[in-house]
Amino acid sequence: MKDKSVFLAVVLTFFFGPLGLFYASASGAVVLIVAAAVGVVPTLGYVLIFVWPASMVWGAIAASNRHNAFIGGTGLNPS
Repeated sequence: MKDKSVFLAVVLTFFFGPLGLFYASASGAVVLIVAAAVGVVPTLGYVLIFVWPASMVWGAIAASNRHNAFIGGTGLNPS
C-alpha cells in the first residue's frame, strides 16, 4: 500500500476534476466520470457544478483514509 498526499489529491482534482481523482480512488473517479457523462447533456453541462467539487471532497477523503491506513491510524475506507 502506498501513501497518498491529501494536498496533492485536492490539487489534482481542482485542476482535472474527476480525472484527478484517479490518484486517490480509481473507483471514485469512474463513478464521477460516468455521472458527469450521463448528466452533461440533459443538464447542459450544469452537472459539472456538482461533480467537480464532489471529486475534490472525495479525493481528499480517500487520500486521508489511505494516509491514515498507511501510518497505522484508523482509515475509514482505504481505497
